[in-house]
Amino acid sequence: MFQVRIHGRGGQGAVTAAELLSVAAFLEGRHAQAFPSFGSERTGAPVMAFCRIDDRPIRVREPVMRPDALVIQDATLLHQVNVFEGLRPGGATLINSPCGADDLGLQTLTGPVLTVPATALALRHVGRPVPSAVLLGGLAALTGCVTIDSLTAAVRQRFPGALGAANADAAREAYEHVELARKELFHAEAD
Repeated sequence: MFQVRIHGRGGQGAVTAAELLSVAAFLEGRHAQAFPSFGSERTGAPVMAFCRIDDRPIRVREPVMRPDALVIQDATLLHQVNVFEGLRPGGATLINSPCGADDLGLQTLTGPVLTVPATALALRHVGRPVPSAVLLGGLAALTGCVTIDSLTAAVRQRFPGALGAANADAAREAYEHVELARKELFHAEAD
């Protein structure tokens, strides 16, 4: 089972991101579940959402405590919340930031840590600072948990018309950005 925990702030689309990821998995004929973890938080407060993907039915219902991958929608959470708690050894991390992982002080993590300027991509494609679909494109490249085609189909299904097309284009650009960064990272580690 592949488990993802998404950290964001209220209003950034963490819940939507988990749902989109689960729909992409469904479109591939896999089992998935997505759900949030928040209370009465207001816009801007830290929130979490979870997604599980498997080839078999998923029977567990508790929050993801040992994720295989993390998506961090707001780099300011790195200093406010223990986002890395429970991350499996070697687990992948994707952060919404124009800075590199080294610039964020994340050299000590054991798994791949990549960044993507998701907010900037969303602003360019969608005209709003909504990084959720963009980050999922990067996650697909980093982990292979779903294909970019399934993900963009899920995005277009959720947001029909021009909004869906713009979000899908932004997700695809993030996919390409992270795919290139991932190849550079693994090439550097091999040297």
